[in-house]
Amino acid sequence: MEHVLTEKIKMWARERNLHDADPYKQVLKVGEEFGELCQAIAKDKSELEIQEETGDMHVTLVILCLQLGLDIEKCIELAYDKIRDRKGEMVNGIFVKESDLT
Repeated sequence: MEHVLTEKIKMWARERNLHDADPYKQVLKVGEEFGELCQAIAKDKSELEIQEETGDMHVTLVILCLQLGLDIEKCIELAYDKIRDRKGEMVNGIFVKESDLT
């Protein structure tokens, strides 16, 4: 079952005809929001601002999935299935999957 807020985001997007908009432009919006999240972290903004920017990322991804006819929950499930058994190690503060370790 999808998260209630995800359903509200979809309804909000449909009410504004975003579900029929150009997904290529929506990808740019995803990138813009990612940049804002990076900026909030880099500038040591408040936890609330970082949470808002993270939420904006989710909103833009939900709308992109809607435009592409994808189920965001299925996308998350597929991503989790890909990583759930992944092994690796932390290198300079970044998780590096085992297959990329040299």
